[in-house]
Amino acid sequence: MNSYNTEQFENGVPIKMWTKGVPVEDDAKKQLANASRLPIVFKHIAAMPDVHLGIGATVGSVIPTIKAIIPAAVGVDIGCGMIACKTTLSAKDLPDNLAPLRDAIEKAVPHGRTMQRGARDKGSWDTPPEESDTAWQTLVDEFNVITSIEPRLKNTNSRKHLGTLGTGNHFIEVCLDTEGSVWFMLHSGSRGVGNAIGTLYIERAREEAIKNNMNLPDKDLAYFEEGSKYFGDYVRGVSWAQKFAKLNREVMMQRVIAAARTVITKPFESHLEAVNCHHNYVSRETHFGEDILVTRKGAVSAKAGELGIIPGSMGAKSYIVRGKGNVESFMSCSHGAGRTMSRTQAKKRFTLADQIKATEGVECRKDEDVIDEIPMAYKDIDAVMEAQRDLVEVVYTLKQVVCVKG
Repeated sequence: MNSYNTEQFENGVPIKMWTKGVPVEDDAKKQLANASRLPIVFKHIAAMPDVHLGIGATVGSVIPTIKAIIPAAVGVDIGCGMIACKTTLSAKDLPDNLAPLRDAIEKAVPHGRTMQRGARDKGSWDTPPEESDTAWQTLVDEFNVITSIEPRLKNTNSRKHLGTLGTGNHFIEVCLDTEGSVWFMLHSGSRGVGNAIGTLYIERAREEAIKNNMNLPDKDLAYFEEGSKYFGDYVRGVSWAQKFAKLNREVMMQRVIAAARTVITKPFESHLEAVNCHHNYVSRETHFGEDILVTRKGAVSAKAGELGIIPGSMGAKSYIVRGKGNVESFMSCSHGAGRTMSRTQAKKRFTLADQIKATEGVECRKDEDVIDEIPMAYKDIDAVMEAQRDLVEVVYTLKQVVCVKG
């Protein structure tokens, strides 16, 4: 018996949905149906259990394409993903009061954003630290090529954002696994420069679609075909932004561990096991004997034996998983729990008291600005994990004790 349901919409490829036992809103299904009707989609679309309405394309979807790429399906947070590492510390090595540890992490990594004219954005570096500059040296030559083609991408805070967290659902956590081992984990992407690259080429794809009279089910599904004017430029830009995102997480992890050493007196090793994975990206892969482009919009690669990270919401469990290489899902799994309501709805429905109760036992911000990240705005992570049992196996179950929000 299949663990997925298959939906078929008129004039579209099938949609295989790993959503048994989890809610899926009708608008998300309509968005999936639109994508399924594109002539460039290969074989079928895979929908993960955290699937929900997105901007451009459905979050929690895996869209395989032949010789074409959809910039809005990749989105503007190019290369967004997770990094986690296990340490030699155990729960008893952590201080009783975790506030100084949270404070040290917040000081070590810029997070959030300020928009005052003329003032420095608190979410970027004034003077980037050595770790950021060392990482930037591996990126700058290719960035110069990209900006020689698209000069408007030059002033995008690229260097000053390398090693910074961002806003929204981006976070840094200190977690414990079921054996009491301490882990550091964080979630972020390609920051302002990735946003600029994504925004520019989404705009370019729409312009090309209009010029070529493409009959699209949704203007956000405009695509570049191989050999077209912007295809190569976009592939170069998106590949670079994915490298930036991976390095961004590595730099932050270095700084988080260094900050923890200033508070935790016991010496410790930090990378007993480590995972760094994207969940908003595109890559060239071979599936069903065909060389294709796979866009994972809120989905993680889950090849056989490959480690991945599926975080729960603030206050919920998270998982380090091992892929089972399920061919029907294009070897993918979910990237989290998935929202059940918008940020605006969450702020209307829940109170600060609800937020405080939901994050009991976690050293984190407890104010009205983070109510939109309350666990109840997300699907039940246990139901999400149950729905994808044939995609991944759980290796570690983590529960956060410290959470820094963007």
